[in-house]
Amino acid sequence: MRIGHDAARVEVPATSANLGPAFDAMGLALALRDTVDVRATRGGAEVEVIGHGAGILPTGEDHLVVRALRAGLDHAGAPQVGLRLRCDNRIPHGRGLGSSAAAVVAGLMAARGLVEDAEALDDAAVLALATGFEGHPDNAAPALLGGATIAWVEDAGPRAVRIEVAPALRPAVLVPAAQLATSTARAVLPPRVPHSDAAHNVGRAALLVVALAHRPDLLLPATQDRLHQVYRADVMRPSLDLLAALRAEGASAVISGAGPSLLVLDGFDARVERLYGGTGWEVLRPGVDRQGATVVRG
Repeated sequence: MRIGHDAARVEVPATSANLGPAFDAMGLALALRDTVDVRATRGGAEVEVIGHGAGILPTGEDHLVVRALRAGLDHAGAPQVGLRLRCDNRIPHGRGLGSSAAAVVAGLMAARGLVEDAEALDDAAVLALATGFEGHPDNAAPALLGGATIAWVEDAGPRAVRIEVAPALRPAVLVPAAQLATSTARAVLPPRVPHSDAAHNVGRAALLVVALAHRPDLLLPATQDRLHQVYRADVMRPSLDLLAALRAEGASAVISGAGPSLLVLDGFDARVERLYGGTGWEVLRPGVDRQGATVVRG
């Protein structure tokens, strides 16, 4: 396999995983996109970061996009090359909006853009490689495919299917100032849960598929969770308090991924405006990204 192109531009959307009851299984792509411009060079790796993470993220080989890109080149059997990247990060970091999955998918898609045969890094390969980085495919799948996705892992590797969501779905996101590491949010989850709670979430996750695609009026009961959100109260108390207040008013709010952001699937309205209080929370109204990751060769 050869390097067939010396430049590419990649765009990857933010994502919200879990969507309430579908823990580690479902996700939604949001129309808030990171952009990565990559050019093959003769040197090492040079990364310019603007937006979120500027001045904090690595600017060389340790950058996550670079690591994923090199893994993609290795998978395709292409030679490693010098890289110059410009990363325009619009997805907030450490807020449960899939920034790390977006970086991984961006790097893999950039490798697709550089290699001679793009089919060497088809969607199945990108999903498998991204899952290797992330540990699970719930964010990588919607980042790659767009829309809402159901992802699972078989012996042969991860798989995902896309759900076409109802056109009326206009989700909003409430983003707090505080960050929270995914590892911290996962560490507080119990190793076992009651059978009744597991059965509850199975039913609500099944209902969620219908609610997203055809019946937005069912989003409130379909997003009720007993499996993970309540256990995270100690590490994101303000988010859980606001979540409870929103749901008491009938808003289909959930913790976005590992948090601490909130996703309100039925959008920003008077209930949300009255309850979130404004202070310390940024309101985003990106809507659903139906395109998924894209790459344009230079």
